[in-house]
Amino acid sequence: MEIARELKKHPELRVRMGIHSGPVKEVTDLSEQGNIAGAGINIAQRVMDCGDAGHILVSKRVADDLENYAQWRPLLHDLGTCEVKHGISLALSNLYSDEIGNPEQPKKFRTDERKVDIVTPTAPPKSIAVLPFENLSDDKANVYFADGIQEEILTRLSRIRDLKVISRTSTQRFKNSPEDISHIAKQLGVANILEGGVRKAGDQVRVHVQLIDAENDVHVWAERYDRHLVDIFAVESDIAENIVNALKAKLTRAERRAITSRPTRNLEAHQLYLKGRHQWKNFFAPGYEKVREYYEQAVALDPSYAPAQTGLSGYYAFGAANGILPPDESWPRAEEGVRRSLALDDTLAESYNLLAGVELYYNRNWPAAEQAFRYGMELDPNLADIPHHYALCLALFGRNDEALVQMDRASLLDPFFPGLNLHRGRVSFFLRDYARAIKQFTETLEMYPDYAAAHEYLGDAYEKKGLTSEAVTQWTAALNLSGEAQQAKILEQTFAAAGFGAAVRALAQKQLERLQEKTARGDYVPAWHYLMGYVRLGENEQAFVWLAKATEERNWFAFQIKVNPILDPLRSDPRFGEILDTVTLKN
Repeated sequence: MEIARELKKHPELRVRMGIHSGPVKEVTDLSEQGNIAGAGINIAQRVMDCGDAGHILVSKRVADDLENYAQWRPLLHDLGTCEVKHGISLALSNLYSDEIGNPEQPKKFRTDERKVDIVTPTAPPKSIAVLPFENLSDDKANVYFADGIQEEILTRLSRIRDLKVISRTSTQRFKNSPEDISHIAKQLGVANILEGGVRKAGDQVRVHVQLIDAENDVHVWAERYDRHLVDIFAVESDIAENIVNALKAKLTRAERRAITSRPTRNLEAHQLYLKGRHQWKNFFAPGYEKVREYYEQAVALDPSYAPAQTGLSGYYAFGAANGILPPDESWPRAEEGVRRSLALDDTLAESYNLLAGVELYYNRNWPAAEQAFRYGMELDPNLADIPHHYALCLALFGRNDEALVQMDRASLLDPFFPGLNLHRGRVSFFLRDYARAIKQFTETLEMYPDYAAAHEYLGDAYEKKGLTSEAVTQWTAALNLSGEAQQAKILEQTFAAAGFGAAVRALAQKQLERLQEKTARGDYVPAWHYLMGYVRLGENEQAFVWLAKATEERNWFAFQIKVNPILDPLRSDPRFGEILDTVTLKN
């Protein structure tokens, strides 16, 4: 504001501004001078590039923050989107008043030839998002219970084909949000919002809910329940039925049974299950083993509790598939758990998602995995995890158009899930559409600037586009966010002193040393990590040794070998095809 006011006194100075909020890091450039770099600077420059002299343009992230304040809101004027370098599209606002800024539309927004425009479709009338319930208990540790009630209601609703229901992982973004309901609904693409609160004291529970027509800001239905804990499933069923009636959704007999189900009569087992679900969002972070412990205790109290069996199976399946847990030990437990769960209740869509993983990564039976995906989507058309997972698998097998369709389907149901947004970019990377991958990873970092994996994968895409400086910037950010500051320093300093190739090799050498230390301690390290290290180091003979080992390990990395561009330096060697052929699938 101060700069803009002073510039009005000097019309000979033609200055434009671009404002963004994102990660910025001090670096030493090639001339050994202090400088700054990072995604925050890169995007701010792209924002500025969309303006003309006198303009003060702000990114959507900044505009969303400023809209919460009365003094800033009148100064913000939405412009739509502008396509910038590397095919990235930015949603921008023009900030101006009588004394600052430039009210004229920027030249880049005056043409009808812009490649990208904002299109805001009308939300389907039978669409709903269940926002996180407020924990009103005196004991703040009961947040797991409030979150559990929200998720249980959402799960019941998601089984109804006539409804569009947004996934919990996207609604979590709006927990305790100051944004108004209509704005939240617009971002989630729904016409209705359910919000509520939960108070739990001993065996007494109070739940209050209200269904809101978001477009008109009208309360459609509200209710308060004062019940014993033993009645909690009846409360959830009643809420779901009232929502169905209010939205005039059609129900099949199977769907009606689903929303009135009582999965266990053991309340202690149920509360342990909810605690496990609550911990699940900290996917394999320190302390994540509590997930397994909660599910094990729930299963011990009620072996017939199918969702708890599914949860325990999921712990082992996701750990094994992603190279976190030893596959030889984990897959048998995962398969046993999911088959037991389906024997107890064959209508749980989440179980079929896990079964697909077991069949593909462990049994290497793609037809059985695809059948599980398709049946799971029939049972629960709103469970975004299934088309998300299915899309990744389709991309691994070269069914690219189908992969993109399924990924789009998942994104409509779960638009803000970090992992889904990350994998959208990853699919484009596998398809070697690096411009689209860069765009997707950048948009993901707009939402989650501290997402280390998104920085790492954006760096990979920049590398393939030949943008080496940008690649180093992103890899450095990923390392710092992952607590690897020393490795980040090695990468930066070697890049400044000796160039990109030397920097990549220096980092790979350090990372291989870390892997060897973990192996020496007896920790499990997937062969894929060694393979990546030796490819980056340029030691192809060792890379082929680990490539053979990677094909044998039962995880999703083995199927990446065919499509991952990072392995391109090995593909011309006849040994590559021979080793790849060992990844055989059952017919």
